Amino acid sequence: MRIICVKQEEKSIQLAVLTDSAQIYLLQYKSFLEMMKEAEIKNETCLSLVQQAIQDSLPIEAKLEDLTLTLPIQPEEVWAAGVTYIKSRDARNLESKATGESFYDKVYESKRPELFIKSTLHRTVGPDEPVYIRTDSSWQIPEPELGLVLSSKGDIVGYTIGNDMSSRDIEGENPLYLPQAKIWKHSCSIGPSIRLAETVEDAYNLDITCRIYRNAEMVFKGQANTSQLKRKYDELVSYLLRDNVVFDGTVLLTGTCIVPDEDFTLADGDVIEIEISGIGVLRNPVQIEKNYSLLN
Repeated sequence: MRIICVKQEEKSIQLAVLTDSAQIYLLQYKSFLEMMKEAEIKNETCLSLVQQAIQDSLPIEAKLEDLTLTLPIQPEEVWAAGVTYIKSRDARNLESKATGESFYDKVYESKRPELFIKSTLHRTVGPDEPVYIRTDSSWQIPEPELGLVLSSKGDIVGYTIGNDMSSRDIEGENPLYLPQAKIWKHSCSIGPSIRLAETVEDAYNLDITCRIYRNAEMVFKGQANTSQLKRKYDELVSYLLRDNVVFDGTVLLTGTCIVPDEDFTLADGDVIEIEISGIGVLRNPVQIEKNYSLLN
């Protein structure tokens, strides 16, 4: 059972549920955070609230492809875990031209995971909205990731798809440049839905596929599975909670295991599709922001 956020004709936002039989029911909530809050007050799960809401309701006639979807959650913060897959470790070593045992090797094997803040609400976009590429980078890629939707207590409420846009040349030049390699306007997309946690049979067996199109032709396709993740989700969440404030609806991206070849970089006009089984397809066009300024 997936939660989506629908943009209505009058520009209002309405939460809805998409069932496994492709039926869509409108919910009384304006946001996923509102539903989370009511679930906490009533000491129930979001799934229970949804089941009660649609029990005596009728689905709408519109199909999913007829709807305009927006961010399924309005996260105050998006965090990310790094070097959680072998593929990610090897890619970081390549871009930094590491020799011998690198700090990427060390963090992959260490007890403490790499966690960093990836985005804030106003830097994050939803389905079919453009993601931007940096004007001072020449090596940029999407990073397809499973996202954990968290409560303030660290409970995993649901799962979503995240695109952690990254500038490989900037991080490769100096690891202290990581914030610049990861955080800028429209550098993160989330969506198209939130799969409620109770409806996921095995979160460590989800297929992830990334496709990139250029001039309507597919120029990259990569596939992986969350079974390749080195760390457990609860482990990542526990470190995020340490001495920290975690807001309801925080999204924690769990790392990437799909990395394009080193001779590939995103270009203005590309289209990125990230698909995770049971969640859907997150699609975003790639743009260079029109009103940008370069510092010489």
